[in-house]
Amino acid sequence: MRKVIRGNVRFFADLIIAGFPPPKDRKLGKGGVGLDIGTATLAVSSLKKVALFNLAEEVKDLAKVIRLAQRRMDRSKRAMTPGNYHENGTVKKGRKEWQFSNRYRKQRAKLRELNRKQAAIRKLSHRRLANTLLPLGDAYFIETMYFKALQKKAKETKISEKTGKVARKKRFGKTIGHRAPSMFVSILEKKAKSLGGSFKRVNTQTFKASQYCHVRDDFTKKPLSERWHVIDADTMVQRDLYSAFLLMNANSLGTKAKRDTCVKIFPLFKSLHDQEINTIKKEKRKILNSGITL
Repeated sequence: MRKVIRGNVRFFADLIIAGFPPPKDRKLGKGGVGLDIGTATLAVSSLKKVALFNLAEEVKDLAKVIRLAQRRMDRSKRAMTPGNYHENGTVKKGRKEWQFSNRYRKQRAKLRELNRKQAAIRKLSHRRLANTLLPLGDAYFIETMYFKALQKKAKETKISEKTGKVARKKRFGKTIGHRAPSMFVSILEKKAKSLGGSFKRVNTQTFKASQYCHVRDDFTKKPLSERWHVIDADTMVQRDLYSAFLLMNANSLGTKAKRDTCVKIFPLFKSLHDQEINTIKKEKRKILNSGITL
């Protein structure tokens, strides 16, 4: 295996050993576990624990360094070959020749090393988080997510109502690239199934976890900016955690939540939910896009 580590090309022997690895004494819990995954966060609901996590939080600092390195490289490339750009800064179409300075080449080698570190840290973080979720249950439910579609920019050009200018077409490409939610789902699924558990992807179009209310038994579409689900005047729960709660109580076909089970378990969920919200506020943990004010 060929790898570039700190600018040096190294070769490693990859040994393939027959048989099965020794067990690590990990065991699954009992019951359902609902997972509501976003581009950068994960909400978990089970009979033992309700929790909110930032995915791969350890890559946050490296992401900033990578962004600065990419900007330096872009400025250097524009300075060396200004003829390849239009007056508005966009790249000209067609075949082009690029000239790279020695400083650019050093930054490129540094960027390659940063990406290698980030990938290793991200994978380790996902495995560590997956291991903490295994004792919560033996049946995992998650909505089907198409992260590839979320990475693409919006095709339609729209005018912002606030500014009157062309709205940004930005989606979630950088966030997904740094946090890799799809990788986490694959790691957790593999671990759960290897220990004899089940991992089911429910139908997003019919389940509608973010819209359903088990008390009113109806669906209400909410904007992404609305981060709390209001059940009545006295009951309000965090939107992602409530979606995970509904997923935890999915039927065998994965098409909808079992309302009778939701009504029965909701008092326990509400108690665990309030404990988690209070813990997040007490520890001053910033959960991305959660609506929890510290």
